[in-house]
Amino acid sequence: MKPVKRELVHELAAKELKSYIIERNFQEGDKLPPLDELCQMLQVGRSSMREALRYLEAMDILEIINGKGIYVKDVRTYRLSAKVKVEDFRQMLLHVCEVRRALEGQCVELASVRATPQDIERMEYYLGEMKRLERIGGDKSQFDMHFHQCIYKAAGNPVMEGVIGSMWEMMEHFWQYPFGQKTIFDDTYEFHFTMAEAIKKHDPVKAREEFDKMMDLVEKAIRNAAR
Repeated sequence: MKPVKRELVHELAAKELKSYIIERNFQEGDKLPPLDELCQMLQVGRSSMREALRYLEAMDILEIINGKGIYVKDVRTYRLSAKVKVEDFRQMLLHVCEVRRALEGQCVELASVRATPQDIERMEYYLGEMKRLERIGGDKSQFDMHFHQCIYKAAGNPVMEGVIGSMWEMMEHFWQYPFGQKTIFDDTYEFHFTMAEAIKKHDPVKAREEFDKMMDLVEKAIRNAAR
């Protein structure tokens, strides 16, 4: 028997909202119903719906404009969503690791060349929050995820960023405590800082080395967790 994957309400709401966008053939710039109407449609609370909307906004599917409404931002993102079915969750994560090495590794190298002072500032902000939460034993996962998203954007290649976004549903498992283990990737913590330092110094070789060390530990943790 396979373990049952626990999905949070906002994750289910985000999936249903994406299906709604596809079924209604929404185009870029189209306006969605207001928050309260979406809550009624999906029978979820306002906080869960807000979190679902933030999630879809982070994927560049939606744009939320205060005082104006919720708009479809990029119709390609969800239509390119990878349709990969892998029965073995462990093996799926290892497959995605291979993709991350190729795509994210290239982003790390490009970011080391192209990152702007603003990109570096955003990375350092998220690393600072991770460090703060590490001291108090808090949950670093969301800031960790945002740090990696900063690298994708700093690479300055919208096509590559779009490809990564198209398979985000698979990649986000790395920040959702796979196998129910909150500390599964704790050994990778220090390499976020060394990788960021190399990007800041515009050293693509060193940045890639630190990224590969991090991914070695990620893959090792996945293999060990499945035993």
